Amino acid sequence: MLAQAAGFAFLAALSPTALLITATYLGSARPRLTALCYLAGAVLMSTVMAIVVLVVLRSTHLQVPSHRTPRYELRLGLGLLILAVGAVVARHRPRPRDPSRPSRGVVARLVASPAPLTAIAAGLVMFTPALTFIAAIQVVASAQAGPALSALSLTIIIVIYVAAIWLPFLAYLAAPELTSRKLTAFNAWLLAHGRAVLVLGLLVAGAALAADGIFGLFRGR
Repeated sequence: MLAQAAGFAFLAALSPTALLITATYLGSARPRLTALCYLAGAVLMSTVMAIVVLVVLRSTHLQVPSHRTPRYELRLGLGLLILAVGAVVARHRPRPRDPSRPSRGVVARLVASPAPLTAIAAGLVMFTPALTFIAAIQVVASAQAGPALSALSLTIIIVIYVAAIWLPFLAYLAAPELTSRKLTAFNAWLLAHGRAVLVLGLLVAGAALAADGIFGLFRGR
């Protein structure tokens, strides 16, 4: 269970935008405080939503052996939905950005003025649960695990999910100048390939969930 949940959490953590925001905050006037506030918002949102999703799914008793069919139907449906989202993202070609016009999105406005409060808000907005994050939670919710193991699993999922913040932050604390240079170079690569990374993560997660759902349904017959 833990390995499968961690795998989906890793795919959920493949967020080029979240890493770009981390790099922006680490290059701000108060990098440590701003990045920590961003992390706090991300952890808060992830924790609340993980608990909510777990409680909702557990209320349907998917972990009960007799509910095998609904459990695998959920995985199949979620996998197909993730595949559909991946296909849409792959087909969508974003319009070229006009340098003369500033971005008007919520996240863009929050990141434009790095500060502790806006960083917390950015963490809350950026880490609303993605489908791949929900996929990780459903692994825990549908497993016959006690409260202690479920809590440990959720903690691992959240830690992995917000890795795009705490990993660069720890690296920055150890070597600020080197980390800043590496992040700048990596961000240039992300700007060119970030969409492909996102699509790949969605397709892998969707295919894995759909295959698991189909296999489980046929095996139960």
